[in-house]
Amino acid sequence: MLKKRLIIVLTFLDGVLFRTKKFIPDYRYTKNFVGLYSIDELIVIDISKKKFSNNFLDTIDFFSNNCFVPITVGGGIKNLDHADTYFKNGADKIILGTGSIVEKNLIKIISGKYGSQSIIQSIDIKKNDNSKYKMSLDSGKNLSEINPLDAIDVALENGAGEILINNVDLDGSLLGYDIEIVKNLIKGKKCPFLALGGAGNWQHIINLFSETDISAACTQNIFHFTEESILSAKKSLREKRINIRN
Repeated sequence: MLKKRLIIVLTFLDGVLFRTKKFIPDYRYTKNFVGLYSIDELIVIDISKKKFSNNFLDTIDFFSNNCFVPITVGGGIKNLDHADTYFKNGADKIILGTGSIVEKNLIKIISGKYGSQSIIQSIDIKKNDNSKYKMSLDSGKNLSEINPLDAIDVALENGAGEILINNVDLDGSLLGYDIEIVKNLIKGKKCPFLALGGAGNWQHIINLFSETDISAACTQNIFHFTEESILSAKKSLREKRINIRN
């Protein structure tokens, strides 16, 4: 059985680490927090208006030289050249969002060069007025009529290796993951799934792993980014007999 993973997701705007939910800057922690030696993977996303700036490329370079876990990079990838830029600057994987929803061949093109294992497709979900989950586009700004299940099927058919379920409604809420929607979206699928949105304590992560077949739990909460807290999380998971990486 594959071991479960704990993944930290960091969002940067013009080189500054921003907290969710309202993208509040946290200048104390930019590139200088600890905890990178006990996490399993790191996802770094650029939310700047001007993508592929030297500021963000320097950020990727910093992490690739200072932590020894797989690094996934995203933000503004709309073509193969964009993907090339991130891979050349230290990314092990890339994460795709709206770009691959709009341009349906993008995953196929990038996976053709780098392989499916190098691509995570983010499925950003948000409830509409009828409390039905739909795909959220453009960093949560626009709600589409796209069914998340359909988007997942298309992404996998085109060559995505992993799927990230990003619950925009729960971003920064600390209220826990929406277990039921995670169950519904991963049911019957064979690829690894990651869940993001809602983690506020270790019990939320325990519940996610205990009640679903999710491969990895992601968190963006800056207060958890310490060596002690990640080790504490893994200790709690092992105590509940969850097969987590060391």
